[in-house]
Amino acid sequence: MPYRPPLVPYETFVADPPDLPVRSAGDSGPAVVGRAEVAATDTHGVTFKATSSDGATLVVRVEAVGDGVVRVRLAEDPQARSRSARILPLVQPRPHPARVEVDRTVVRVDAGALVAEIRLDPWHLRFLAPDGRVLLDQDGGTTDISGRTRTLPFGRSRDTDGTVVAWHESFVAPGDERFVGFGEKFTPLDKRGQRALMWNFDAFGSESDRSHKNVPFYLSNRGYGVLVDSGLPVQFDVCQSTHSSVQILVPDDLIDYYVLAGPTPAEILDRFDGLTGRPTLPPRWAFGAWISSGFYPDSQEQVLDRARRIRDRSIPCDVLHLDCYWQVAGRWSELRWDDAQFPDPAGMLATLTGQGFRVCLWINPYLMTDSPLFAEAAEAGYFLRDADGGTYVADVWHGSYPASAIVDFTNPAATDWFAGLLRPLLEQGVAVFKTDFAEGVPADAVAANGMTGTELHNVYTLLFNDVVAAVTREVAGHSTVWARSSYLGGQRHSAQWSGDVNATWPALASTLRGGLSHGLSGVPFWSHDTGGFHGTPEPDLYVRWTQFGALSPLVRLHGTTSRLPWDFPAATERDAVAALRLRYRLMPYLWSAAVEAARTGAPMMRALLVDTPDDPAAWRTDLEYRLGTDLLVAPMTNPDGRREVYLPAGDDWVDTVTGLVHAGGRYLRVDVPLDRVPLFVRHGALLPVGPPAETVADGPFTDVTLVSWGGTTGHTVVHDVDGDTVVEAVRDGDTLRAGTSGPLRLRGVALAPVAGVVPPARVLLNGAPVTLVDLGDLFDPRN
Repeated sequence: MPYRPPLVPYETFVADPPDLPVRSAGDSGPAVVGRAEVAATDTHGVTFKATSSDGATLVVRVEAVGDGVVRVRLAEDPQARSRSARILPLVQPRPHPARVEVDRTVVRVDAGALVAEIRLDPWHLRFLAPDGRVLLDQDGGTTDISGRTRTLPFGRSRDTDGTVVAWHESFVAPGDERFVGFGEKFTPLDKRGQRALMWNFDAFGSESDRSHKNVPFYLSNRGYGVLVDSGLPVQFDVCQSTHSSVQILVPDDLIDYYVLAGPTPAEILDRFDGLTGRPTLPPRWAFGAWISSGFYPDSQEQVLDRARRIRDRSIPCDVLHLDCYWQVAGRWSELRWDDAQFPDPAGMLATLTGQGFRVCLWINPYLMTDSPLFAEAAEAGYFLRDADGGTYVADVWHGSYPASAIVDFTNPAATDWFAGLLRPLLEQGVAVFKTDFAEGVPADAVAANGMTGTELHNVYTLLFNDVVAAVTREVAGHSTVWARSSYLGGQRHSAQWSGDVNATWPALASTLRGGLSHGLSGVPFWSHDTGGFHGTPEPDLYVRWTQFGALSPLVRLHGTTSRLPWDFPAATERDAVAALRLRYRLMPYLWSAAVEAARTGAPMMRALLVDTPDDPAAWRTDLEYRLGTDLLVAPMTNPDGRREVYLPAGDDWVDTVTGLVHAGGRYLRVDVPLDRVPLFVRHGALLPVGPPAETVADGPFTDVTLVSWGGTTGHTVVHDVDGDTVVEAVRDGDTLRAGTSGPLRLRGVALAPVAGVVPPARVLLNGAPVTLVDLGDLFDPRN
C-alpha cells in the first residue's frame, strides 16, 4: 500500500500499516467487472453473476437498506464479510423495500431518495436522484496515451503469486466536486487532492493526515455520501493520482459499500447513523470544564490543593482529570493507585465530590513489562501474541517508556479481567476514564480469536472503548469515555479528543480542521487539549486556545506542562477564565445543541456547509464553525488578533465585539482584542442563557433568560432533562411577543445590543408585560 511520500522523513514503529505489494512492470493488471447477468431478484434488490476481465465469476449484490441508501457488494463468495466482522460488525443494515425494474440491458433498484441504475454489458453502475440527476457515476477505467491503467475500476487485484490483495471501486469526480469527512484529518477540509488512509496512528500531534480516528466515510457537495464497511486499511485516493477520479482500495475479502442520499449533509449524516448507530449523549456535567493534572508526577495533596484553588478563585470546573501518574510510574497501565502518592484515594474522592467535582482517570490498554501484574496476565493469555505464541511485547511508547504487552479484547476472559480492574475504581467514586492510545496493535500480532494484527488494528479501539463504557455504565450509570482513538461507529463513545498537539498557533488551526472533519464523519462530541499538549503555550496563545476550547463541544485544559490558569500572568488568567465563565452562561444553549446532535447526528461544532450546503464558500471554509445553529465561532489562529471571517450566506450576523450587523455571504476582516471572544450571533436568534455558575447543575435549568438578538421574530427549542420547550418571538410594531410551550419557566427576556436596530418599546412573555433583564455585555470578561 504505497502511501508514504518519497524523501520525506517519517517515524515508524511496530503498529505501522502493512504495504500492499507494488506491481512490477509486466505483471498483469487488475481484474475488472466487464459484464453481468441477473442471477436473482427480490423485494430489496438484485444479485448478479458477473464476469471479470480475467475470466473469473464474481457475485455482485445491489440492494436497498433504507430510504435513500443503496448497498453494493462485490465478492467471490456471496456470504463474504469483512475480516474485522469476526469480532465486531461495523454496519448494521436492514433490508428495505425497493422497486426493482429489470429489462434486457438495464436494471434499476429504486430506494426512494436514491436510484441505482446498472447497465449489464458492458457493466456500468451509477446512482441517480429521484429527478434523474446523476449523483455518482462509476469510472470504468482510465488509461494514458501509452495504454497504462490510471485508475482501478470495480474489480480486484492480485499479487504476483495470485493472491487477491485488494478490491477496488472508482467514481468519476467532476472538476467542481468537493469531498469532506474520513474521520479526524488535520488537513484542509476539502479532501480533494489528498489520499486518506484508514489506519489509526499514534499521530504525534494533530497536524497531518495521520489520525487517531479514521472513519471510512465521506460526503460530497453533489448531495450524497459513501460509506465503506471494512476494518482493514482502506485507502481513498481522492483525486490525487488523477484529478478526475475517486478510487477506493479495500485490502479485504470483498468490497462492501453504501451510497447515502442527501441532498443535505445533515440528511446524509442522519442516514449514516441509521447504519452505524446514534451518538451517545454525554451526561450534562461532561459539558463543564475539565482541568487536568498535566503530564507530570502528581499526588493526593496536589490534587486537593488544585481543587481548593479552583474553587477559591471561582474558576468554573466540573471534572478534575488525573493523568498517568495516579499509577506508579513505569507500571502503566496496571490500573491501581500509587499508594505512596495517593494513600487515601477513597477519602480524596469523597472530598472532591463534596466540592462539586467529578474525577477522570487516565488509562490505556497496554501493560508495561515492569508491572507485577504482567507475569500473571501473560500466563493467563490476556495479551496479544506473536507468531511463535509468546506474548507480543511492543514499543508502544516509542522508546520513551518500557515496552508493553497489549490486552487482547478478543479474549472474553481478558476483557473480564480488564473490566474487573476498573470496577473497584468506579465503586470508589471515580466518574469517568480517559481511554488513551489503542492505536498500537502491530500488523503481525495474533489475537485469541485468530485475527491478525492487520485485521484487528482499527477495530481494536472500539473493543477497548466498549469494555470501558460498559463497566462505567454498570457502576456510574453513564457510558461516556474520553477517547483518543476511534473508528467507524465510534460515535457511541461520546467524548473524543484530538491527541497530543503541539502548543503552537499553527497547531491550533490544524486541530480545528481535524474537529470539523470528525464532526462531518458522524461524531458530534469532540474536544482537544486546550492550550496545546506538547510544550508550554505563550500567554496569548493560552487565552486564544481557551476561548476556542470554551466554545467547543467539550473542553479540557491539559498538557505536558501546567494549564492551570494561575500558572500564567494575572491578565492571562482573567481572560482565560472569562471564556470558561461565558461557556457556563451559555449552558442552556449548549445543552440544547448537544441533545439535538445526539438525536440527528449533525455535529455540535458544525462546518459551515452543514447549514448552508448551497453556499460554495462553505465547503472550503475550515478555520471557523457554527456552534449549534446560532453562534458563529472564528478562533484566532495567529498572534496579531486579526483574521478574515466568512459569514455564511442566508443570514445576517451580529459581531459580539462591535454590535454591528453584517450581511452573510461575504468575507469580513476583524480585529478582536485578546480579552474578547471572536464570536458572531445570527441576527434574530433567541439564545437561552443561564446565570453565572461554577458547576453544571444536574436538574432542569432554572433562572434562564431569553436573549433576543435584534428584537425581532425568532424561534428556538430549549432541550432539558424534563422535556423540550418551544420558544417563539414575534415582532409586532413596537412590541415583541414571546411565548413558550413546554416545561421551561423563563426568568425573563433581554435585548442584546445590536447597532442600528430600534428595540421594541414593550415586551410580552406569554401575554404578560415583563421588565427587561439587564445582562450588560454578556461577552465582556468583566461580567
